[in-house]
Formats: sequence, C-alpha cells, structure tokens
Amino acid sequence: MYTDDDPYLDELRAICLRFPESAEVEAWGRPTFRAGKKMFAVFEGNDDHPFAVIFKPDAADRPALVQDPRFYVPAYYGPSGWLALDFTAADVDWTEVGELLDGSYRQVALQRMLKALDAR
Repeated sequence: MYTDDDPYLDELRAICLRFPESAEVEAWGRPTFRAGKKMFAVFEGNDDHPFAVIFKPDAADRPALVQDPRFYVPAYYGPSGWLALDFTAADVDWTEVGELLDGSYRQVALQRMLKALDAR
C-alpha cells in the first residue's frame, strides 16, 4: 500500500522520528508512527487523497482545521477525532506539519517522553 520512495514519506519520517521514543511500525499496510505503543500519526493514501498524514489535532484547533480544504476527516479514524492533511492539496509547510504532529504526539506520549521533548 506504500513504497519507501513515496513522495513526502522521507520528510514525514524525519519529523515523526525526532520525537523521544518514537518508532515507525507498519500496520494495515501503512507506516504508523508511535510514542511507545500509542499511535500519533499514519501515512495514508487513497483514491481521493494519494498522500496524506492522519493525526489527532488539539481539540481547540480542530474547528479551524476542518474549515481548511487541505484537511479532511479520514475513514475509520474520524469518529475518534482524527483528521488528515492532504499533502497534494497545496505546497506542504513542513513547519506546520511538525506543529500538528507535536500536538498529536503530546496527546499520547508518557510523561517521561514529554519531559524529554520539553528539555530539548
């Protein structure tokens, strides 16, 4: 369902794997990124959105994000509050992606991971 040379995947990996104790785990035929055992990002693709990242936004940010056409509610994850950013909808702002993934990571990371992140 993906190849290691897919566009955007190298950049996404670099962002996700910089978080303390993060790991990439293939699940459902896709790269998922986890803080310990808990997932905070998924590299996804489908017919409508060939390259995207699924993440759990901060609750306060979600209303604004769903108004932005680059974001959509992904199947299966959406009912739990997750959103996806379509990398092909516009030029990718990797700083923004990093900020979104930081928020997603912080929702699932253990306290020791957060302390390590904040100590950087």
